[in-house]
Amino acid sequence: MSGRRIAFVVQRYGQEVMGGSELHCRLVAERLAGAGFACTVYTTTAKDYITWKNEYPAGDSILNGVTVKRCPVETERDIRAFNEYSDWIFFNDHSREDEIEWLRRQGPESPSLIKALEAGEPDHDLFVFFTYLYYNTFWGLRAVKGRKILAPTAHDEPALRLGIMKDVFAAPSAFMFNTAAEKEMLGRYFSFEGKYGDIVGVGVDIPGALDASGFLGKFGIRDPYVLYAGRIEPGKGCGEMIDYFIRFSEKSPDVHLILIGNLLMDLPVHPRIRCLGFLTPEEKNQAMASALATIHPSHFESLCMAALESMAVRTPVLVQEAADPLKQHCLQGKSGLYFSGAGEFASALGLLVRDSRLREALGRNGLAYVRENYGWDRIIDKYVRAFRHVLGPARD
Repeated sequence: MSGRRIAFVVQRYGQEVMGGSELHCRLVAERLAGAGFACTVYTTTAKDYITWKNEYPAGDSILNGVTVKRCPVETERDIRAFNEYSDWIFFNDHSREDEIEWLRRQGPESPSLIKALEAGEPDHDLFVFFTYLYYNTFWGLRAVKGRKILAPTAHDEPALRLGIMKDVFAAPSAFMFNTAAEKEMLGRYFSFEGKYGDIVGVGVDIPGALDASGFLGKFGIRDPYVLYAGRIEPGKGCGEMIDYFIRFSEKSPDVHLILIGNLLMDLPVHPRIRCLGFLTPEEKNQAMASALATIHPSHFESLCMAALESMAVRTPVLVQEAADPLKQHCLQGKSGLYFSGAGEFASALGLLVRDSRLREALGRNGLAYVRENYGWDRIIDKYVRAFRHVLGPARD
């Protein structure tokens, strides 16, 4: 199969772009390129998913062995107006035309990207679309007439219930799901009968020796802490997590909460809450390895790479019960605890903070779970099997 020409379609792409589906796409494309596939990514010039502002130069470039084709975004997004429109369309009677308008406002609106897919289709053996939600996926799946795969990266949200999403999920001939929980949830809305599907997710590297003391010294960290890693915004459950932690800290004043990632909300001034901002991958691993636990408060996840990365450095996780894929990581991997509400948060976090033997056991289990299910060899093998199925024996 190596040598096949694989095209990926994703809304943003770049070394600095750390969103879940975007990073997922980049990691898979780079690993497949390293395995001998000719990989090309079709994307936009946007770096910021809130505004879709054109920041990267348009045209072709090479990033880590992958050809990247960037097309400009025609209209920047007014996130407040978009959210207001979403609130209306999700809960009121509306037309298909209203949904198409929602998709345009969702963005990133890039007609030139769709034209590039049409023009470039003869140059590729198949297309892999990452995430179901955006303009480029809906119109791109219509533009590409041949072989196409969708990695939905979906969680249960109102957008799935829009009528136009039936078009999105009817178009691909194969699906790469993040978790069994995601596949089961999507099966309540769409039929996958007669179509190839596999539980794949994304690979996770197991770090070698980490300089925890160097990390702690660099950032002047002297007290035990729990960690949040990811976009720091209300939509990820961060406001709720901070509120719960402040209540918890009243009875456990020695534990701090450290947040790492892009800061997209105001944080309260509190002596035991600290934001370090964006860290390098090595620093992120060191931060996770030194934490008592990592907290994953989002109600909406299809996989959560940060949770898997925490398990990979033997650190237990504390997750939001409402996010079923995260809950399943805890249950199947025996790698962490889950909570619903401030009381359960305090009880679970208190148990993790106090019981070092429990943390060690959950950490060992988490590492074994990641090695068994999310090693890169296993992930790439699943992609190759999907490619074989889609291309057929005559193409292999």
